[in-house]
Amino acid sequence: MGEKKTVCTICDNASLTKNEVGLCKKMLGIKTQSYFCVGCLADYLDTTIEDLNAKIEDFKEQGCVLFS
Repeated sequence: MGEKKTVCTICDNASLTKNEVGLCKKMLGIKTQSYFCVGCLADYLDTTIEDLNAKIEDFKEQGCVLFS
């Protein structure tokens, strides 16, 4: 069986990375059922892709297991 792909709720991008899924869980809540690519999440949260990428790096530095 193939690996299940996580799809962006807005644009249907079917190749979300572990970091994108982890960011959605951190920003929207661990139990979220909606996942967004970083571009759509930036629009959804009214922020920039650069700010979200910085958050990913912050979470990695903190040792969060949701990020690779």
